[in-house]
Amino acid sequence: MPRYVYYVLIMLFVTTLAGIAGGKPGEKVPLYSYKIVNIYPHDTGAFTQGLVYADGVLYEGTGQKGESSIRKVDIKTGTVLQFHQLPSQYFGEGVAVYGDRIVQLTWQSNTGFIYDRNSFLPMEQFYYASEGWGLTHDGERLIMSDGTSMIYFLDPLTFEEIGSLKVQDDGKPVEHLNELEFINGEVYANVWPGDSIVIFSPQSGAVTGWIDLSGLLNSRERQARTDVLNGIAYDAENRRLFVTGKYWPKLFEIELVRKD
Repeated sequence: MPRYVYYVLIMLFVTTLAGIAGGKPGEKVPLYSYKIVNIYPHDTGAFTQGLVYADGVLYEGTGQKGESSIRKVDIKTGTVLQFHQLPSQYFGEGVAVYGDRIVQLTWQSNTGFIYDRNSFLPMEQFYYASEGWGLTHDGERLIMSDGTSMIYFLDPLTFEEIGSLKVQDDGKPVEHLNELEFINGEVYANVWPGDSIVIFSPQSGAVTGWIDLSGLLNSRERQARTDVLNGIAYDAENRRLFVTGKYWPKLFEIELVRKD
């Protein structure tokens, strides 16, 4: 069979996958609003870059040089139960809990850190070519964003890049993908610097939904330092979705409400 025929067949296969994941070309994907279920306190000194729920607690990664850390947090009280601060030259970014390890990215240092989940002691470092923004995993691969429309897949043991894809909504790239969370086979991503979360397929990159979180933190609760929405965590056992923002005073448990 001629080589160009193979190429055409491959393109048809990829197009079919995109159609399955994101709907027919030109078809509008679901848009969601929210209902607030619970509100919990959140440290206004935490420039939230990564958020993970595991075994009843939150693991949080924070940013800013001289302030960057990983934390274990009591979700009900906001109390920091465990803390490790990064060296001042690093700007902390997304975090993922993978087995007995915590993985943390940094912004422009091309460096990631691995910690023992129990002790928070640093175990090793790894390196990547792009900037580091968001991080999650699907049980087999780490999934990383770099502030563009690209998503990168990393081997969770060697941290080598094993794949990538572009996130697109009806063929248009979705830029500034930030914090990530893998939920029920899809990836949720904060879109910097607004109040939106995009949902997309990790197989095709096709957008499958949008969440509008406008007004979640009202103007009375915002201080001069309060920054943008960032931070998504999911309690798979109890199907609870949590969101917060950088230097926000609150962590919100929300339910999605379909907008017609």
